[in-house]
Amino acid sequence: MTYDAPDRPSLPDPATAPELFEGLLTRRVMAYLIDLVLIGAIALVLGMAGIILGFLTFGLAWMALVFVVPAAIVIYYGMTLGSPKRATVGMQVMDIVLTPTRGQPLDGWMAIFHAALFWLTFWISWPITILFALFTPRRQMIHDLIMGTLMVRKSPMMRHWQRMRMADQYGV
Repeated sequence: MTYDAPDRPSLPDPATAPELFEGLLTRRVMAYLIDLVLIGAIALVLGMAGIILGFLTFGLAWMALVFVVPAAIVIYYGMTLGSPKRATVGMQVMDIVLTPTRGQPLDGWMAIFHAALFWLTFWISWPITILFALFTPRRQMIHDLIMGTLMVRKSPMMRHWQRMRMADQYGV
């Protein structure tokens, strides 16, 4: 699959493909909660390793403990959202996937920047971030629009792209 803009079908429209966006915000919230638990587990493991290393280094490694949570977030999003699945574990469970809208591939760095921007906008004002998604037609949040990404339901998306390719093939 190429990511060139001319080869890529047009972005799905909620008016013509509503199944891609049905219950999307609820799914995103549930995926976020699942991801929080997993990030917490990663942070716990890194924290325990830091505490043990602190004893071995006479307390020197304890200074690095302030980086445990940010490191857990970067590791988690880089390895899951930056993978070919383009979804965190929570997103996979909730059948949603992150799709780039500007023709660029979704790699590990873009996934990390997407997550960092999400955490920044969510930390500054989570109600505005969620309200913003309620009023955009594709249910995009602020960080999605800035990064040029779109969150859609995965199983209906696969059917949507197949229909779009068939329509392009047969000139419909």
